[in-house]
Amino acid sequence: MTMIKPLAERVRPQNLSEYIGQEHLTGEGAVLREAIKNKNIPSMILWGPPGVGKTTLARIIGSELGLQFYHISAVNAGVAEVRKIIEDAKMFGKVLLFLDEIHRFNKSQQDALLGAVENGSVILIGATTENPSFEVNNALLSRCQVYVLQELDALALRKIVEDAISKDDLLKQKQIELKETEALFLFSGGDARKLLNILELICNQPDNKIVITNDVVTKLLQQKIATYDKGGEEHYNIISAFIKSIRGSDPNAAVYWLARMLDGGENIEFIARRMVILASEDIGNANPNALLLATNCFQAIQMIGMPESRIILSQCATYLASSQKSNASYMAIEEAYSSVRKNGQLPVPLHLRNAPTKLMKQLDYGKDYAYAHVYENNFVEQEFLPDKIIGTTFYDPGNNNRENELREFLKKRWKDKYGY
Repeated sequence: MTMIKPLAERVRPQNLSEYIGQEHLTGEGAVLREAIKNKNIPSMILWGPPGVGKTTLARIIGSELGLQFYHISAVNAGVAEVRKIIEDAKMFGKVLLFLDEIHRFNKSQQDALLGAVENGSVILIGATTENPSFEVNNALLSRCQVYVLQELDALALRKIVEDAISKDDLLKQKQIELKETEALFLFSGGDARKLLNILELICNQPDNKIVITNDVVTKLLQQKIATYDKGGEEHYNIISAFIKSIRGSDPNAAVYWLARMLDGGENIEFIARRMVILASEDIGNANPNALLLATNCFQAIQMIGMPESRIILSQCATYLASSQKSNASYMAIEEAYSSVRKNGQLPVPLHLRNAPTKLMKQLDYGKDYAYAHVYENNFVEQEFLPDKIIGTTFYDPGNNNRENELREFLKKRWKDKYGY
């Protein structure tokens, strides 16, 4: 039995003349069209929302260049696959690697590409829905051009549907009237792949005559599909909206996005885990109870399960959203990381070193260390940072009730040393 490909694959554009959208990159005289025409393609990152043509564009570039083409996803590929492709490049002279969801590769995985991209044996086309400035290593990013793909507008979406109806051999066997498009575009979320999947679902009916209206689309989709795809790109958009709503202190928006995820079958542990992270990253010492509640929420949902866990998650989400916010703890560790990278592994001051052996004591390990608990208020002023960064402030308490108390405490202890 012959396997029928999905409509999105059957009508995927094979060249730039068939490609719809992204005219700023692929239109006449545009930068990518000229680069393809001249066969002078740099390594690049294609950044844009899902379903706007990143994969299709990469395939067209591969076809136009006539190079050995590799398509791997960072979700299930690793360094071993990358190294195999780099080895193949030695045989072919040059290859084109399309790395989908490049933001899922960690630093070491991205680093494995550096040499081959730099010497030109591998032309890399990375695709991402996330800002590459945050998700792609600076070293790799500096060796790639970044092209931003824009959301498809209604004209482009309509053209995609009309082309599919007029060109696909299976759809041409039916009488299809595109009467209304608002619901079709709404449910697709501007994602061309979802749009074609929905069109195929609608046309996969026994009737030969099909009239596409808003009512037909809505009724069919409510019966057949969920608009939230927990395994797809929308998964990341909605968790992003959820986290940003809590960070923005809007419990109403937070509980709405929570309901969207739960209704779509999202893993409740994934949701709770993200709230534990947020409790430290965005609330921190402004309200230390936030981390306690988020941690307890994570433990509670493991014991209870659904559907009751929706109440526990709602309690936690609304509490976190309604809490004072501070990213001071997050910024402190980022500043400390930055100092480590800038200054290297600075030596531990002698008085802070452990001295378990006689030789270490002879070398003055631990000498002059002052044990805080034998002093008034359990505090004595001494130096805890390496000499090179003495007086550096990493933790700057936020401007909120709880952290203002911490600021006053630290100021009494350290006077003007850290600028508190």
